[in-house]
Amino acid sequence: MSRQSTVEKRIDKFDPIYHNRLVNMVVNRILKHGKKSLAYRIFYQSLKKIHQKTEKNPLLVLREAISKLTPKLIVKSRRVSGSTYQVPFEIKKKEGKILAIRWLLESSRKRSGRNMHLKLSYEIIDAAREKGNAIRKKEEIHKMAESNRAFAHYR
Repeated sequence: MSRQSTVEKRIDKFDPIYHNRLVNMVVNRILKHGKKSLAYRIFYQSLKKIHQKTEKNPLLVLREAISKLTPKLIVKSRRVSGSTYQVPFEIKKKEGKILAIRWLLESSRKRSGRNMHLKLSYEIIDAAREKGNAIRKKEEIHKMAESNRAFAHYR
């Protein structure tokens, strides 16, 4: 007779300086080739730059940017009787936050310039002011979901 066990929900860890889960989520997505100390350095330098530019608490600016980037809807491809439809889906908060962080980092990597911490800080400031490529990506996704609202019954 087999026992059924419930899956434990994994709790995100805190970062060493700010003791914030959101910071750790961002750092883990900056991470490339297992170089976590480099990812932390990039992130903390960008927070310092944000503080210099805006003269506000950089964590509040980051939280504001991510909340403005978080999508409410996304589209997924569904294949129904030979044709593919883009079907809009509502998205969970945590999943939306992960997408927002991914878009933020993606658009900051595409920015021109040499230093990643500068590109990241400018992208975070732009997102908090509702500008930049990451915001454009969110609006694009929402437009696609809105225009394909007719296919919502294919969920």
